[in-house]
Amino acid sequence: MASSREGGDTGAGERVTVQSVTTTLDVIDALQRHQGAGVTTLAADLDCSKSTVHKHLATLRERDFVVKNDDSYRLGLRFLDVGGDVRKQFPGADRIKRKVRHLSEQTEELVQFIAEERGRSVVLYREVGPHGVNTRTRVGKRLYLHQIAAGKAILANLPDWRVDEIVARHGLPRATESTITDRDALDEELATIRERGVSYSLGESTRGLNAVAVPMLDPDERVLGACVVSGPSHRLRGDLLEEELPNVLLSTVNELELNLAYE
Repeated sequence: MASSREGGDTGAGERVTVQSVTTTLDVIDALQRHQGAGVTTLAADLDCSKSTVHKHLATLRERDFVVKNDDSYRLGLRFLDVGGDVRKQFPGADRIKRKVRHLSEQTEELVQFIAEERGRSVVLYREVGPHGVNTRTRVGKRLYLHQIAAGKAILANLPDWRVDEIVARHGLPRATESTITDRDALDEELATIRERGVSYSLGESTRGLNAVAVPMLDPDERVLGACVVSGPSHRLRGDLLEEELPNVLLSTVNELELNLAYE
């Protein structure tokens, strides 16, 4: 497990921001939240003048990041281009994509590869198998690390100081009655995950949904993310949850790690 403090950007520490850029990003966030909106709605949402909102929208339109339909604005498809390029830059991206698809066909369940950025989990790849259930996740969705199997697998492979930073910044909010919300309980869970190399979520993010995840490490043994299989608790239980799926995931992740090491 890596102990270096390099690359651990959780958003803590000194903050130097440019207000105009912050406002532009607030406009983008508001458009995403409303799934499109007019100037009046955005101005009320952001508590700023209509003229200010209009200037930022006009700039975003000029660069094809926002599209106008009548009096409403929505995010443009250029974000897809940016997002696609960002995902391709992830180590082993193409192989991970193929493995996620293969696992979804093999397990017939929902399979995802999840990474960590600034103390939150981010879904990079997602495939729903023939019997898989759709959940609240989607590609790009950010979730709390402690609420999901993949997130706990990632936390278990981060140095203690990073876990401290992440918990200090984001807390341990509850998603269900089974979510870990106590730091001591989380530390015990992470120690268990390190020992067995596998992480579980038993209704901790969504009631009735179980999941099993295995972390993926880079050649320097720094955690890159985790591969996770999720499904309804009446199906993902017993030997399937405790033996079969972990073995499949361990084998898959080991192959990904070896390919990454010898690329």
